Amino acid sequence: MLYTRRNPTCAQAINSTVLGNLNVTKKTIFTVHGFRPTGSPPVWMEDLVEGLLSVDDMNVVVVDWNQGATTVIYNHASRKTRKVAIVLKEFIDQMLAEGASLDDIYMIGVSLGAHVAGFVGKMYNGQLGRITGLDPAGPLFNGRPPEDRLDPSDAQFVDVIHSDIDGMQYFKCDHQRSVYLYLSSLRENCTITAYPCDSYRDYRNGKCVNCGISQTESCPLLGYYADNWKDYLRERDPPMTKAFFDTAEEKPFCSEW
Repeated sequence: MLYTRRNPTCAQAINSTVLGNLNVTKKTIFTVHGFRPTGSPPVWMEDLVEGLLSVDDMNVVVVDWNQGATTVIYNHASRKTRKVAIVLKEFIDQMLAEGASLDDIYMIGVSLGAHVAGFVGKMYNGQLGRITGLDPAGPLFNGRPPEDRLDPSDAQFVDVIHSDIDGMQYFKCDHQRSVYLYLSSLRENCTITAYPCDSYRDYRNGKCVNCGISQTESCPLLGYYADNWKDYLRERDPPMTKAFFDTAEEKPFCSEW
């Protein structure tokens, strides 16, 4: 389903042979939902589409794989992720044939959708412009080799928000919290700075990078604008950075400490 500023509230059905209003010269963002045991659409999808179109004139493609994701048996849904990725590659191939660039393709995947995005990226040898994983699904993927899950090598820039990981005796957040944190980054008055650090314990003990005014280059913002720091982050050794942050308990989640 395609949304643009020409049709911001009424989706246009598209497929690999009918691209509709999609302008291949503009950035295209694919949003991929995850496991849907009840079959209901994600409650945040409308807000995500609206937020993305508010910050840039782009194509937003909502990937509806509810038929595969709707089941009470998680394993069944997880096995469909590669099939969804193959269908998406067919669509992107058509975009490329009509003049699109892989640099302008950005995939946002939630839960199982994050691994769908990763599988698409692998089929393009990591040349997609960007992948954002929002709480990538853990069961059946954690501990697997890179070819079987989302991996930092799957795009030119891969950023992941983990909001529901156990650890360090701190309460983890709801599995959907990462989506709302990302949504908050689309609002001009809400920025969350991420502090590069080796561990959450070090972060809590103030042993991380100083993110004062003179060090802003080394401290990325969470969410949509994180890729403004991609050149700096990719030059780090190793080129994978852990960063930590605090949030407020309620929307829009911005927090200063």
